[in-house]
Amino acid sequence: MSGGPWAGSSEPTGGAGDAREAITPAVEVCDVSVALGGTRVLDAASASVEPGRFVGLVGPNGAGKTTLLRTINGRLEPDAGSVSVAGRRIAELSSRAIARLVATVPQRTELAFPFPVRAIVEMGRFPHRSRLGLDDPGADLIEWAMERTQVAHLADRPVTETSGGERQRVLLARALAQDAPVLLLDEPTASLDVNHQVRTLGLVRELVETEARSAVAAIHDLDLAARFCDELVLLAGGRVRASGPPEEVLDEESVEDAFDTPAAVGRNPVTGSATVTALSDRTDEVSGQDDDDRRGRVHVVCGGGSGSRLLGRLVAAGYEVTAGVLHEDDPDHDAARALDVEAATVRPFTSVETAADEAGELVDRADVTVLADLEVGPANAWNLALAASADRLVVVEERPFRSRNHAGSAASNRYGELIEDAVLVSEAEVLDAVAEQVEAARRVTTDGGE
Repeated sequence: MSGGPWAGSSEPTGGAGDAREAITPAVEVCDVSVALGGTRVLDAASASVEPGRFVGLVGPNGAGKTTLLRTINGRLEPDAGSVSVAGRRIAELSSRAIARLVATVPQRTELAFPFPVRAIVEMGRFPHRSRLGLDDPGADLIEWAMERTQVAHLADRPVTETSGGERQRVLLARALAQDAPVLLLDEPTASLDVNHQVRTLGLVRELVETEARSAVAAIHDLDLAARFCDELVLLAGGRVRASGPPEEVLDEESVEDAFDTPAAVGRNPVTGSATVTALSDRTDEVSGQDDDDRRGRVHVVCGGGSGSRLLGRLVAAGYEVTAGVLHEDDPDHDAARALDVEAATVRPFTSVETAADEAGELVDRADVTVLADLEVGPANAWNLALAASADRLVVVEERPFRSRNHAGSAASNRYGELIEDAVLVSEAEVLDAVAEQVEAARRVTTDGGE
């Protein structure tokens, strides 16, 4: 894996041509195999993390991500192969010595005892204290770690009385107080809402860039991994299938091979990072059905990656799906093409209203229209008027509209008006809401009302 030099590392003695060879990897995993309960969980896995890099471990459940992290921090001894941190073989070190090199933020945040938050963070200093618990030259790191993770105001609160997001930051503060050069995180965003997921990974990204640390994190969300990590290691079946920059690792062939499902890979126009939409195996089966055999027609108003999952789920559920208006460089446009979904499109940076007639026809044909939780700006604000023209509208709202409105008060007023007559749901509730609205539309048609 490529990467720049680590602040604090020794200068190479050779010329510029051998500078890379002189840098000791922060983590080196060589042909590691691990069997648990008679099942081989890791099979000759190798990976190298250069100093000052944020590397994400991605792959399906059971791929071996957590097991790999546990071999790096010495919790598991591999059956074969070796692990080194900062040039030192983990197998040859005591647990205290390992803890000076590697700090771990676990996946589970449950803490049974009501210790004050400060006491939890202080536990990170244990590897550096004398046997009697005295003489800790880095005691000031406790305050710094709490400030850095924004939990200083919780210092005296029992940790059992903190929220999931707060508790995750407390455990991260404990790891920072440990002052180890390598930070390991096991699914740090698994139990957090979207806001706290972004804040947590953003903080890790910032620590890597400013605090001379390396980070390795098992991350289940491919979009978040691509957005925040310098490089990815794709695991499947206990083996490393690909490694490198996110845009190289997350191609459709590699994702399908690892996750055993078709995928559409696009580009987020806001962050510039890769965005991945897993597609159900039912897609091909459903696409061959006649229109009369489909469950109904659904038009999705989306953009910026907000509709990729919706399109895949609706197609897989058997609906005839259309989309738009979309810009041609939009990740939702890429997903629509991969799913063979008809979409009203316009050229990049042009107003979506230029496809008004085409999009209006798609909405008129649909039994129900779905408005995704999209970002709204001047170039796509007309999509709100398109959604408002639907006879039956389902609105997906995961975030307050004010946090994603970049088109001013007119867009805010339009949105307020259209949700008055719409069905407002979360993304998880979309399929149920669509099914109800399609059934209602068909009852009206059968009764001769439309």
